[in-house]
Amino acid sequence: MSFELRATGSVTAIEGPLLFLKRVVKAGLGEAVEVEAADGGVRPGRIVALDEDRIVVELLENTAGLGIDDVVVRFRGEPMTMALGPGLLGRVFDGVGRPRDGGAPVPAMVRKRVDTGTINPALRGLPQDFIETGVSSIDILNSLVRGQKLPIFSAGGLPHDRLAAGIAQTARLRGEGAEGFAVVFAGIGISYDSAEAFRTAMEKSGALEHTAMFLNLASEPSAQRLLTPRYALTAAEYLAFEEGRHVLVILTDMTNYCEALREVSASHGEIPSRKGYPGYMYSDLATIFERAGLVEGKPGTLTQVPILTMPADDISHPIPDLTGYITEGQIVLDRALEHKGIYPPVNVLPSLSRLMDQGIGEGYTHPDHPALAQQLFSSYARATRVRVLSSVVGRDGLTDVDRLYLDFGNTFEDRFVHHEEMRPFEASFAIGWEMLAMLPERELSRLSDKQIARHIAPLRETAGEATDG
Repeated sequence: MSFELRATGSVTAIEGPLLFLKRVVKAGLGEAVEVEAADGGVRPGRIVALDEDRIVVELLENTAGLGIDDVVVRFRGEPMTMALGPGLLGRVFDGVGRPRDGGAPVPAMVRKRVDTGTINPALRGLPQDFIETGVSSIDILNSLVRGQKLPIFSAGGLPHDRLAAGIAQTARLRGEGAEGFAVVFAGIGISYDSAEAFRTAMEKSGALEHTAMFLNLASEPSAQRLLTPRYALTAAEYLAFEEGRHVLVILTDMTNYCEALREVSASHGEIPSRKGYPGYMYSDLATIFERAGLVEGKPGTLTQVPILTMPADDISHPIPDLTGYITEGQIVLDRALEHKGIYPPVNVLPSLSRLMDQGIGEGYTHPDHPALAQQLFSSYARATRVRVLSSVVGRDGLTDVDRLYLDFGNTFEDRFVHHEEMRPFEASFAIGWEMLAMLPERELSRLSDKQIARHIAPLRETAGEATDG
């Protein structure tokens, strides 16, 4: 039950987004609060600290115009919640779940806390099944599995926004469950232009019909950024575990979230840790990432693709470092590839999907998919070593086989990694075999004779006939 506290004589200070009150009522940490100004405007907030003498309320909107003696504080007697029900898909919300598209609020079938705990490990199922993203270097070499959390490590100036929009528009399940696939897209601390670009791209492609978008703008208070992924995940959990859908959640940019966490932590007077971030950032990120997965006995699944920009391109920075500990791999974007004009600039070698084996092969993609992935990775790794040698001795100083690997590496980046349009899995699969056909058969040690005969021999025969012609 909610109740009011008349602020006269109770509010002691207003500092930035924080409202300090004498503790004259019973209230709990994280409780939702509404603050009504003298002009009648209501601003949401939550209790972020309290002791025997005072309560600290953090407002989710600007505190400009608030006075100590002319506000009314309403304690709602419950934590932050979100109204959920049919009609989530196709809608655009702000960072705290309010409609941003001009439509009516979602009819509330149920209200759920936005700060729910992570999935109980004892109830977790093993992530399985393949999610097609339309990106060759992900689908073939670092496959995304339903129920996985697979982050994308980017850097300032790289096209991660374009990649995020592309995945959101084309991602799909293959086979059973494809009709129940949905996307939840959360933009955290993004510019107005980026938010409009995301929304326009989703509307024009028709993908908005099976997508719920949460857009938090850079101009909005930092406190909202801390709640945006939680509101988005609450909606995703409803779609997955109540409606039985298979949901892909894209969170961009988690670096903006961590910067907001540092800013809010400093405003609370907390002692900083590495590079000024709070010492609890690891556990805080875990409360977001560990909400992905599947629950035994529940029909749907929740898969996460968080995107973050590495400050100063440093993969050892606390944000990517801690993210890597919590998640199951990473997709790394590379500035050198981007300078070559390659899109998406995925650096295959440091990228990894730890759950890839659970979602590819017979019954999921293709029986020969694992062997293809292993051989492509091995051959490209050899090609990068040959590049280093070539920079020292020159191309003429290489052996004939090394020159083949040098050509393979360049063609692999130009034809397999690079593609302006999103590709279906079958096209990526076929191009992968075309790449391996460039190398001598004795170099394909990760393939069986049957696989070579099935996939590579026909390509060489076709190439020979074309040459003869």
